[in-house]
Amino acid sequence: MKRIFLLLWLATGLLQTTTAQQTTEVQEGATTYFLIRHAEKDRSDPSNKNPGLTKKGFFRADRWADLFSSTELDAIYSTDYDRTLMTASPTARKKELEIQLYDPSKLFSEEFQQATAGKTVLVVGHSNTTPAMVNAMIGENKYADMDDNDNGTLFVVTLMDGKSEVQILKLN
Repeated sequence: MKRIFLLLWLATGLLQTTTAQQTTEVQEGATTYFLIRHAEKDRSDPSNKNPGLTKKGFFRADRWADLFSSTELDAIYSTDYDRTLMTASPTARKKELEIQLYDPSKLFSEEFQQATAGKTVLVVGHSNTTPAMVNAMIGENKYADMDDNDNGTLFVVTLMDGKSEVQILKLN
């Protein structure tokens, strides 16, 4: 069985788990999704409908890339907004992967499911689309929109044999 342990999270203390399980493993034959919200967005111009990231946001995007450095990713998806693309970019550069766009109005579409089946995928979204996509993946309305100041939650969704498992971790 192929296992990828995210021990970096535990060793560096960057993440706290909100579940009893202390490691995240990717199982052979499973589809694993890592879902995050974009890093801190620049709110200095309220009229800007597509803001980038703040300095803190760029730092967080780099920390996500460091965190995923020991994880084999097959694909990276992002919405087509500057803040999500800027959050995904450091990881994409390190992994030498092209960022693929997804339509947030068509969460977990059949096309997306087929393209990602059996893979390990990072998905960068928003405070509403990230938990909504987790809900679509598990077939339940379990997770509410994220707080506007929450830029450090990581949802890990594993789908295998018609079953789902969700872990929630926090990047401090």
